[in-house]
Amino acid sequence: MTDYILSCCSTADLSKELFQKREIHYICFHYELDGKQYPDDLGETMPFDRFYQAMAEGADTKTSQVNVDEFCNYFEAFLKEGKDILHLTLSSGISGVYNSACVAREMMQEKYPDRKIYVLDSLSASSGFGLFMDKLADMRDEGKSIDELYQWAKEHRENLQHWFFTSDLTYLIRGGRVSKAAGLIGGMMNICPLMTVDPEGKLVARQKVRTKKKVIQAIADKMAEMAEDGTDYSGKCFISNSACEEDAKAVAALIEERFPKLSGKVEIFTIGTTIGSHTGPGTVALFFWGKERV
Repeated sequence: MTDYILSCCSTADLSKELFQKREIHYICFHYELDGKQYPDDLGETMPFDRFYQAMAEGADTKTSQVNVDEFCNYFEAFLKEGKDILHLTLSSGISGVYNSACVAREMMQEKYPDRKIYVLDSLSASSGFGLFMDKLADMRDEGKSIDELYQWAKEHRENLQHWFFTSDLTYLIRGGRVSKAAGLIGGMMNICPLMTVDPEGKLVARQKVRTKKKVIQAIADKMAEMAEDGTDYSGKCFISNSACEEDAKAVAALIEERFPKLSGKVEIFTIGTTIGSHTGPGTVALFFWGKERV
């Protein structure tokens, strides 16, 4: 047993079973659906299909991050057990949760001065964040110390590549990431924008691609361009999706065909309720280790 725990936010969008298998702890964000608050607890309180169906039918969604008190209570449970903590947060480019975790860290460090508490901005989101945690779990299982993991994570977080597309611009328009005029034109022209996460952990559009078939090809092309060793990439690859599993499977099949040295099959997850509140249904995201973001 290690003397530290690996921890993250529920917005890493892995399955509960994988979190448990990899011994990765998580703290839940919150969201509102038509004014009622729920925990973002990996679909336990509300199944993902019900959540996305409600969104498709016009339900209002809002999200709220983990607050300082919640972090303090969460951290203290491990500290009382004599455990050190390495906690990675959802990207500061899309949430203020990193600041809350840092405040809680300072408060708990005063109370438990002999314990190590590391908090790091992952600069990642959804199952890309999850792929990051999975890699750290591998390193922990190899016997690496908490200090080694923290340093490695800090140095390599910009090598985690995120590429995603959506077939429904409604929610990007609603969130202000796409203008109404551009969204109207994009919808008429059947445009599926190809987006990524930049070095600051912010979502940015990179290409305007017409038709879903072409954007599926384009996202695989981006992986060939950006992955470690190109099509000889031998790491893991995760995909997340919001109520469009067939599209996710189409991307996975193409990736497995073009990258024969992958470490296992592409793993497909569901975009959780926090991230999904902003993407809406119809989004597919692809994650892998590669070149440093530009």
